[in-house]
Amino acid sequence: MPDTSALNIAQMRAAAERATALLRALAHEDRLLLLCQLSQQELCVGELEAQLDLHQPMLSQQLGVLRRQALVSTRRDGKRIYYRIADPRALALLQTLYSLYCDERGTQHDD
Repeated sequence: MPDTSALNIAQMRAAAERATALLRALAHEDRLLLLCQLSQQELCVGELEAQLDLHQPMLSQQLGVLRRQALVSTRRDGKRIYYRIADPRALALLQTLYSLYCDERGTQHDD
């Protein structure tokens, strides 16, 4: 357990607010799938649509949420807009989720 004695309650509350916002963004299945794909590589909208079978306007709506939360950033190349993970904390959390839920070694349960 990390030592939180050096943090005051205002710092802890601000950190909890940031963490809650990130977790809220990840709590939507389509946004989580988008971020999982983007954690592997930068992709354009058409590539995301094809890989995830998400269609307009749902895809644009969820990408908009991720942009507003500053979890993804964009770059334009001609007519294409490419998306990538912008928040290193989100990437670290996605890597942890991958190891817990997607990695074959992490998905073995004795249920």
